[in-house]
Amino acid sequence: MSVTVDERVVPPGADDYLDDAWELKERIREEEGLLKQRRGFFANAYQRSTVYCFLDGDTLVGFAAARSDGYILFLAVDPNYRGEGYGERLVAAVAEDAGKASCHARQTNENAVRFYEHLGFDVEREISNYYEDGEGAYYLRLGDRDRIRDRISELLRGR
Repeated sequence: MSVTVDERVVPPGADDYLDDAWELKERIREEEGLLKQRRGFFANAYQRSTVYCFLDGDTLVGFAAARSDGYILFLAVDPNYRGEGYGERLVAAVAEDAGKASCHARQTNENAVRFYEHLGFDVEREISNYYEDGEGAYYLRLGDRDRIRDRISELLRGR
């Protein structure tokens, strides 16, 4: 891993790093059985989102694609870069820009649920048969505005 990981933001309507994001997502899907979206859906949502990226040289090592209301459509960090705070910083960037953050996570994806809860997200509701394969989801939301502001500050300081 390089010590020079750069941040980039891809605005809605652009497709910078789309193929790299797809390849990272697909590698995670193959290794972990997660992120099962189809290419057309993924590309359309990606291009309609603001995408926050981390690059190690020319290699995409993490990204979050989010709507303007802070809803995180996709969050992925290369397994070799996990535990370095990139996921937290991606979520913080979304929440900082939107003033809030929310997402869905597979009920069976305990790592994701723990990750989001660690960041201060609350499970708002359970949704049966949310995903195309019939699996249920949790809808998670980052708490109240004061808590969001405080948590974003902590995350951006690397805590």
